Amino acid sequence: MKTVNSGIFQGVSKPLIGVAFALLTTGTAAADSGPRQEKVQFAKGASSAVIKGRLKGDADVDYVVRAAAGQTLSVTLQETNPQNYFNVLPPGSKGGAMFVGDTGEDYSRTLPTDGDYVVRVYLMRPAARRGETSDYTVTIGVTGKPLTPLPASKDALVPGTPYHATAKIKCVPAYETAAKDCEASVIRRGFDGTATVDIAGGPEVRSILLLKGKPVATNASRIDTLSSERTGDVTIVKVGDTERYEIPDALITGG
Repeated sequence: MKTVNSGIFQGVSKPLIGVAFALLTTGTAAADSGPRQEKVQFAKGASSAVIKGRLKGDADVDYVVRAAAGQTLSVTLQETNPQNYFNVLPPGSKGGAMFVGDTGEDYSRTLPTDGDYVVRVYLMRPAARRGETSDYTVTIGVTGKPLTPLPASKDALVPGTPYHATAKIKCVPAYETAAKDCEASVIRRGFDGTATVDIAGGPEVRSILLLKGKPVATNASRIDTLSSERTGDVTIVKVGDTERYEIPDALITGG
């Protein structure tokens, strides 16, 4: 991998106040091995970057940006081809996106967990098959204070993992209709019910960020809604119209 200098960003006619150009670490991937990846590194003191690029056909580009739970990721795209869009994929995604931008909307959302988020810039399949091109400018920003995990000195970790505890919980994952047992793992970010819960059992791991016991963010797609209700010492989190997760207080707080 190599670091590409800021010369690739020449041609921005209106510099943005408080926005810095990024340094990109670029991998040279073959066309059949997936999108080319470029790691976004903000300049010192900057919280966003303006990146210019060009697409042709199915040569998608993944911009990888490191961010943490509780922070806000924002993305905007300007393009010369109306079939040029972007998706946002969460850390560890198997292909599922937490935002599908084929309506041309901007993106701004609180993040549920720590890790590498991917902004995938692409042409829609018909345009890609025709070998069309697009010149684009993508602006990627990360703002806000991260919700830091409790250190192991204050709350012991499950050996070999970043999690403070694991448990079986009742859930109805994506694309399923019947309740079952799912494996839930928690990263506690305070003793007040602030935590990230990762739930395995569906096609993708579902990450849910709770702030003082209330769910505030998830890695589900933008069309899903997030709601909750209390039953005894359990928070029942609903994602969209179908997903349901029963999270006990003891898992979140350790009590």
